Amino acid sequence: MTTAWLSIVGIGEDGLDGLGAGARAALDAAKVLVGGARHLAMVPDDGRERLPWSSPLGHRVDEIVARRGETICVLASGDPLCFGIGTTLAGRIPMAEMRIFPAPSAFSLACARLGWPLPQVECLSLHGRPLAAVNAYLYAGAKLLALSNDGTTPAKLAAHLTAVGYGDSTLTVFERIGGPEERRVEATAATWQGDVADLNTIAVACAGKPSHARTPGLDDDAYDNDGQITKREVRAVTLSALGPLPGQLLWDVGAGAGSIAIEWMRSDWRCRAIAIEKDASRCARITANAGALGVPGLEVVEGAAPEALAGLARPDAIFLGGGLANQETWQVCWQALASGGRLVANAVTVAGDAQILQWQARTGGQLSRLAISRAGPMGGIIAWRALRPVTQLIAEKP
Repeated sequence: MTTAWLSIVGIGEDGLDGLGAGARAALDAAKVLVGGARHLAMVPDDGRERLPWSSPLGHRVDEIVARRGETICVLASGDPLCFGIGTTLAGRIPMAEMRIFPAPSAFSLACARLGWPLPQVECLSLHGRPLAAVNAYLYAGAKLLALSNDGTTPAKLAAHLTAVGYGDSTLTVFERIGGPEERRVEATAATWQGDVADLNTIAVACAGKPSHARTPGLDDDAYDNDGQITKREVRAVTLSALGPLPGQLLWDVGAGAGSIAIEWMRSDWRCRAIAIEKDASRCARITANAGALGVPGLEVVEGAAPEALAGLARPDAIFLGGGLANQETWQVCWQALASGGRLVANAVTVAGDAQILQWQARTGGQLSRLAISRAGPMGGIIAWRALRPVTQLIAEKP
């Protein structure tokens, strides 16, 4: 039977008094204590070895793993698995070798103060992350909870919300929530002037302009583009064919404005994507579009396929929207694709059709022809204008 040698104890601003019996026993039994300076200061100095977190954090995590078998207690804020160190350690150490004792998270405590049902709230961390990440969650009536990076985060977030049309949103900032020095500051984003402590949690009741839907097929004008963009109707069909699932990785090869990769990531916060584009100006547009639409984590690789694909993480799905004239790109993509993964290719030229038909003969897959017309003015009347028809291949790798 495996012995649990590592304990991860969540501790709140109420310190040792807030620990349950199991958490306190694990803390008392440990030979080595690990944590931030604030957490270690909550434990009276009794001569035990203390390891404060180092920078970068990974060095200390490596040391904990290397000292496997020693009785170690890691102190963490609130719930260690809520944007905390528990997630990192659980990815390195078998659960049979550790015990986790969560305290109420800052999110749970904030909901208790505001009367917000936690399952109806969008929870995110702005600790070391760009503010643009909130853009994916903005709509009138949304409720957000965010962990701050430091005391400047609320003012920066307020300015950002105001700049994107959500200045009427109410910000409620909780300092040192759950402890004797807890403090609450509230104002609209547009009128925010509060100074707060570094340890704070932000609640946002969103009020503002209509936002983009989360379903595939955003308006084309949601993207800064030079015309190299998968049109809205075709994009919606293409995302349906790609079938994003949480945690999966997409390669968007010949990304143009990045619309396929961006809407893949918008489908779920756990979805990941790499946009590969050879044109430098388009790469800059992709980065800007990703931030504006709330997925600043989109990885952009500047370079031509297939050379630019070398060394990239294995994808679960691939979209070929550009560079269809290069059969080597098809081959490299197919070899890189994970088993059971999907390759979707769109073509609008005769040469592109030939490439798709050639590849479909090798791998099989479903062929579709997408013909879209949009109504628009023509002289004094309304007439249909046909977009260029699109040939689409959906191939699944065995």
